Amino acid sequence: MKATIWHNPRCSKSRQALAILEAKSGLEIEVVEYLKAPPTRSEIEAVLKKAGIAPSQAIRKGEAVAQEIGLDTNDNMAVLDAMAAYPILIERPIIITEKGVVIARPPEKAHDIL
Repeated sequence: MKATIWHNPRCSKSRQALAILEAKSGLEIEVVEYLKAPPTRSEIEAVLKKAGIAPSQAIRKGEAVAQEIGLDTNDNMAVLDAMAAYPILIERPIIITEKGVVIARPPEKAHDIL
């Protein structure tokens, strides 16, 4: 099985989730440092749809940029636009497998799709 993780190595929860993936034998892991290689708006939208999560549920509301741009975090279309423009706003880590997608907070949620 393959797992893709949208990863921020500076985030402890993201590192913990990656460690869970690495401990799973036979798992092919693709690590996407989404701050260096940001997903497109359509990729973000597709991943969140597969997870059954509204964009407003997957945004880091406490990030300074959200306040700086006056983001209405209840407006899902504006949130998607902001996530594409400012990937730091994407909640992390996101893990994608053939079994589904989770925001691995807490990191143990990774087990739900392995």
